[in-house]
Amino acid sequence: MQKDKFNIIKNKVQEIINFIAEKNSRKANNRLVEVSEELDELLDFSDDDEDLMEVSRYQVLLNQLHQKIAGLDGQATS
Repeated sequence: MQKDKFNIIKNKVQEIINFIAEKNSRKANNRLVEVSEELDELLDFSDDDEDLMEVSRYQVLLNQLHQKIAGLDGQATS
């Protein structure tokens, strides 16, 4: 079950990356919030160390993507 959940999250993270490449910060940010909430939920209900490490990796990646999205917003106003 968790493996399927991480595959879904992986696909959604790829969508965020695609939105960033398209310079669509609004859709990227909306999807990022959605994935972040899903990761928080997994974190709350998981007690498996591997799952917790996987959630942590995705959280770090989402933080980096958030910085990229913020950079896109800065470019739009320049």
